[in-house]
Amino acid sequence: KWRLISSWLQLLICHSNLCGMPLLNTKIVGGQTATPGSWPWQASLQSSGRHFCGGSLINNQWVLTAAHCFSSIHPNLVVVLGLQNLQGSNPNSVSLTVSQITVHPNYSSSTNDNDLCLLKLSSTVTFTSFIQPICLAAPASTFYTGTTSWVTGWGTTRSISNTLQEVSIPVVGNRQCNCDNGLGTITNNMICAGLSAGGKDSCQGDSGGAMVSKQAGRWIQSGIVSFGTGCAQPNFPGVYTRVSQYQTWINSMISTNQPGFIPFCSSGTDSDLSFTCPGLPAPTTSTSAPCTNYYNFHYIL
Repeated sequence: KWRLISSWLQLLICHSNLCGMPLLNTKIVGGQTATPGSWPWQASLQSSGRHFCGGSLINNQWVLTAAHCFSSIHPNLVVVLGLQNLQGSNPNSVSLTVSQITVHPNYSSSTNDNDLCLLKLSSTVTFTSFIQPICLAAPASTFYTGTTSWVTGWGTTRSISNTLQEVSIPVVGNRQCNCDNGLGTITNNMICAGLSAGGKDSCQGDSGGAMVSKQAGRWIQSGIVSFGTGCAQPNFPGVYTRVSQYQTWINSMISTNQPGFIPFCSSGTDSDLSFTCPGLPAPTTSTSAPCTNYYNFHYIL
């Protein structure tokens, strides 16, 4: 039994050993300029030479982004990787065309549910210090209220930022987020983050980019920038597509060299379960399997 478990875990690690470990990372509204190479999975989606959305590189030929980024047609679509500045010199960047756009079949533009899309690049990309894939949160991952997260992009600060920005924001539990954004707006396919005082958030132009958290030396993508009420408004957390809900669908679309899915496990208990507001149903008792960080568990064996 233990040999089978060990073999399975080793296979898991083989598929994920390249993701989420930027070589140049030492560590948006209210954010700061990112150091070149800090977020090497960051992609810029550009149409006719203009940035319109972000995305994240998840292996050497696929980019994960938001479905709402493709609510209209984008001529001359390219994905730019290794990019730091939207204008000027970018010696570490690579531009690739897209051979396939796949919006999640259950995406709803009216509710923003299932807001994700996969882009297949026309050719594989060579990894460098400035171009690396991100790990994805596996099913049963837990991101409790307060989990430190980072969002990156070229979105609106006062205008579209020319230089890649980064901002750190904490996760806000789904029950609280439902109360803040209006009961019924937040589904289990979403995850929220932001400050109750406002001032830090993703914004227009950041859509499709990754929200990530660090665990045991690896960065894991928890969310995809999806929607919000304004930007950085007090008591209106930003809303992200919850990546851990979609391993089955993503792997059904990517038949070879599948992305690295790693469980992210918050410590302690979920304080959001005690959060309530008028009209919010009582929390249900979870019967799902407990979150286990199998990646670390392998080394314990």
